[in-house]
Amino acid sequence: MKSLLLLLLTVVIVGASGCSRGPLHVTTIQVGRSLNSDKSVGSHTTQFKPNDTIYVAVLTDATGAGKITARWTYGGRPVSEESKSVSYRGEAATEFHIENSGGFPAGDYKVQVLLDDQSVGERDFRVVR
Repeated sequence: MKSLLLLLLTVVIVGASGCSRGPLHVTTIQVGRSLNSDKSVGSHTTQFKPNDTIYVAVLTDATGAGKITARWTYGGRPVSEESKSVSYRGEAATEFHIENSGGFPAGDYKVQVLLDDQSVGERDFRVVR
């Protein structure tokens, strides 16, 4: 009975450790006008028109879990911020976007990407008339 209990305990521990996920690793931050079916950016650009939807895709390269945040600013002032808790098996893309029905003012913008509240990179882009 004791050996059966030990065997069951071993199976539970091994099974649980196989389900754990380490931290994600961000490899690329993409900015553009459209998305592919895998949520990566399809049309890369850093120049937008006022009525464009602006997409950012955060690419990760391995199995892992974490909270990814996109923090958008215009002229150093916050515009929008969104976080997503994700868990992936293998490579993946996490998508964020902003749009403004009244049109974005022309000027310089930035999107900063954070992983578990730590900055992992940023991309500058511009809205032109």
